[in-house]
Amino acid sequence: MLEGIRAQLRVLAQPLAAKSGLQKIPDYADVIVFSTLFFTFVHLVLSPLLSSALFPSSYAKAGKRVQHNWDIHVVSLVHAVVIIVLSGRCLMIPALDADRAFGWDDQAGYVIAIACGYFIWDLVDSIVEFTDIGFVLHGFSCTLIYGLAFRPFLQYYGLRFLFWELSTVFLNIHWFLDKTGQSGSQFQLLNGICLLATFFSVRLIWGGKMSFDFWHTLGDIYNQLPIIYSLVYGVGNVVLQSLNWLWFTKMITALRKRFTQTTGHANEHANGNGHINGTKKSKLN
Repeated sequence: MLEGIRAQLRVLAQPLAAKSGLQKIPDYADVIVFSTLFFTFVHLVLSPLLSSALFPSSYAKAGKRVQHNWDIHVVSLVHAVVIIVLSGRCLMIPALDADRAFGWDDQAGYVIAIACGYFIWDLVDSIVEFTDIGFVLHGFSCTLIYGLAFRPFLQYYGLRFLFWELSTVFLNIHWFLDKTGQSGSQFQLLNGICLLATFFSVRLIWGGKMSFDFWHTLGDIYNQLPIIYSLVYGVGNVVLQSLNWLWFTKMITALRKRFTQTTGHANEHANGNGHINGTKKSKLN
């Protein structure tokens, strides 16, 4: 039965591939759909069940809004761990390094499809639970960028930018420490240092280097593509890198406030795939 569903999803994706030029998408349509459903399942079913059992005082007795934010952070953490492991296995694929613009590898295609499914979930949640236009822009940009990769296009860079999720692990841990009564603890301080270090090194330094290489590649082949690709990837890269710098300054402010005050709680604010102290998920991708 499952194989039949997978085959049908691939057939249904063929008209989209024909009209959009995304020739690889039928081969991974089932993975994208199942990935979206999986993260939705974690959000709506798995996280509430496990969190209620493991954290009865912190989760089960919390209000619905806090529970919703908690579930979102669980999804973000699951995705970050999974995608870091999977993308790390694909960084040294020769075919992608040989053609950074149009190279394609089937194994890496599954990683891109899983990430695409997550970003679809992320975008929908950002719209339904709207709190900040930055989250919507993040979700929309990532969904579009990773969706258009099925042309195929820029798979080499797509895998590397997924490593931004490394900082998301520590960001979500920071949020959970807040909600489990460990605000201002030594553990949270250590985690905060790891958060700033990974965010700065992976998103700003590594991400900056990858963005430089990306612009060089895009400049070499822009006349071989429809203008929409140059616009989407060029604008998308600028938007996401700008959000990274914005979120980094907010994190520094929040962490400084947290550890220089002995009373009260720092104001909550979100970021790409989890909040520093906030009410929504962090959307750092």
